[in-house]
Amino acid sequence: MKKKILFMVINMNVGGTEKALLNMISEMPREEFDITILMLEKYGGFLDLIPKDVQVKYLEGYNKIKPILNKPPKTTAWNLINEGKVLNGLYLLILHFTSKLIKDRSIIFKYILKNIPDFKNDFDIAVAYAGPMDFISYFIVKKIKAKKKIQWIHFDITKIGFNKHFASKIYNKFDQIFVVSKEAKNKLINAVPTIKGKTDIFFNMVSKNEVFKQSKEGTGFNDNFEGERILTVGRLTNEKGQDLAIKVLVRLIKNGYNVRWYCLGEGSSRTEYEKLIAENNLQNNFILLGSNPNPYPFIDQCDIYVQPSRYEGYCISLIEARILKKPIVTTNVNGVNEQIKNGVTGLVVKIDENELYVAVSKLLKDHKLRNILCSNLLDESIKSSIEDKNMSSIFN
Repeated sequence: MKKKILFMVINMNVGGTEKALLNMISEMPREEFDITILMLEKYGGFLDLIPKDVQVKYLEGYNKIKPILNKPPKTTAWNLINEGKVLNGLYLLILHFTSKLIKDRSIIFKYILKNIPDFKNDFDIAVAYAGPMDFISYFIVKKIKAKKKIQWIHFDITKIGFNKHFASKIYNKFDQIFVVSKEAKNKLINAVPTIKGKTDIFFNMVSKNEVFKQSKEGTGFNDNFEGERILTVGRLTNEKGQDLAIKVLVRLIKNGYNVRWYCLGEGSSRTEYEKLIAENNLQNNFILLGSNPNPYPFIDQCDIYVQPSRYEGYCISLIEARILKKPIVTTNVNGVNEQIKNGVTGLVVKIDENELYVAVSKLLKDHKLRNILCSNLLDESIKSSIEDKNMSSIFN
């Protein structure tokens, strides 16, 4: 009999977490698994890439509770009071200050979910996949019926607003916890020691065959630029460090390098970055390509791949650049040392504009070093390739 498994995420935005989920479910044998994805909202560039045999559900009533989740509760409470819903507003304020006092948002989650029924279906396995995300963790524990419940952690919890008091209560209700890198696992256990016995590593999955195949689909760059192309893939947000890349490019251009820096991705910092690009007269040299569900032709065609992130969980874009044998410069964020051997398969630097500049300029000048780094990648076993995964044993 097939195992019924549910994965819960926020949406299917073009991002690493969502891509990791798609990569994994594409390799789950359909004769063994009946898969459902539950989303908070119908949104994202990856929606059309969900396999047709996967059931897709959306949380009913999410639009009504979204403001309370995404805005400061005080703001929502005052809005309710101004709308004449004084008792509702005052009650929410009391809940907000109580949750702050005891450092646990569970009482707010319980309040906003009071009119949302438990999910109708029963499952063998329910996965809070978009983690750490407190609301999804709470929903899986309280509103989903399943024989086994799994929490997935995709990020470095020391770099985000991680509530270890909430986690120490809710994570102990899960049967298993997967973390995407060794370093991230150690940081999680350090914050929540009581879950050590149920916590394991599950590297993000990438199919080498699919990367090679899709790298030959689509056109990639079409601007006929004849200089060196540098590429960064990631959401346009502070955490991904594109502002550092812009500052590095200013220095590269000033010092006579014939380069263009391209960024694949979309995000909340686009306006800020466009302003920074204009202030430095880089409109023709720093190109925001927008979001694209298939980054592989661009990675395949670039001369150097740079990951200037301020924090990561286990960066999928780095895996993809390694598979396509590109010269890599990356900041020393979570999980990087599990992927890149500094000076052997890439250059690893501090999260620092000057160190990024030195490493990128070194690769621009030294083609022999580029070839050595790429040659070393040829003999490397790429972690996180799907060939090593046994889904039956993982989801037993």
